[in-house]
Amino acid sequence: MQRGWNIKFKRAGRSLCTLYPMEGYFIALVVIGERERAETELMLPSCTEYLQKPYKETKAGMGRKWLMIHVTDEAVLEDVKKCIAIRRGKYSSKAK
Repeated sequence: MQRGWNIKFKRAGRSLCTLYPMEGYFIALVVIGERERAETELMLPSCTEYLQKPYKETKAGMGRKWLMIHVTDEAVLEDVKKCIAIRRGKYSSKAK
């Protein structure tokens, strides 16, 4: 984990993501649980290669995939937004 401060986003007591500010970018920690895995894998082909590769290579621990995503450009930010929408139950594959 990055030392220093972070910002945690929750909705209805459920963690959506944690942001770690860095110089010139930020890291987003998004945890994909068992409930979100199928929908995330359906959405994955519409994401950048940057997100697809680590998602596929990350092993699940306790049924979850912990993704530390370095948000360095707009395309990666959109990927993170999709993952958060899935966590919230608000993602529609027809939207993107």
